[in-house]
Amino acid sequence: MVDARLPTPLYHQLFLVLRERIRSGAFPLGTVLPGEQDLTHVFNVSRITVKRALNELASAGMVSRHRGRGTVVTYNATVPVVKGSFDNLMEALKVMGLSTEVELINVAQVAATAEIAELLGLPSGVPVQRAERIRKLEGEPFSYIVTHLPIDIASTFDPESLGHTPMLDLLERAGFVAVSAEQWITACSAEPATAQALKIATGSPLLKIVRVMKDSQSAPIEVVQGFYRPERFQYHINLTRQRKGGRDEWR
Repeated sequence: MVDARLPTPLYHQLFLVLRERIRSGAFPLGTVLPGEQDLTHVFNVSRITVKRALNELASAGMVSRHRGRGTVVTYNATVPVVKGSFDNLMEALKVMGLSTEVELINVAQVAATAEIAELLGLPSGVPVQRAERIRKLEGEPFSYIVTHLPIDIASTFDPESLGHTPMLDLLERAGFVAVSAEQWITACSAEPATAQALKIATGSPLLKIVRVMKDSQSAPIEVVQGFYRPERFQYHINLTRQRKGGRDEWR
């Protein structure tokens, strides 16, 4: 299950194996993991390797370590997975906003970076509103969301309303109706601020989604950067095979 010939350190290989078993529910919430001595025999590694792997699990918020009690699983694998969909993106976003809890961390006026300015179709460095929020399901954080809005749009609502009203609703009430979206999905590592918000270890893998919301004139009205814990969130795509122009296409 672990291999000393691989470039990945043994302690990290063991960490990944144990983390996956915890995430899958093989080690449920409240379970006491096998002791260090048992793990050294099962995985044929040193006690130092086991100790470091367990410490990594503790840093990732998966377990807590107690002298005399052992290592106890603190991760709840039974919390539902949030599911997004490409089939009906806008409706899925609204449902997500209504069925999950939102914690507003910060709202500020900042100078647009080159990346954000390009996505919003604005000159680099112009003021924009930047808001940070955490989304939770049953009290467990699953996403860290950063939104950027042009100042003329952001000034149409109270920033505090971001803590209890979905952004799409705020935009529509202000007359900025999103009718299309363009988005990119990739993977990234959690930076310190993101890791702290999501209660995970710095460097943990995340699903990153960048979405540009556009109005009926195809003008950008919002940029959303979402960082999702992969075990708490998944995207669903439904493909249909169609015959067009003498060839098959998947849509």
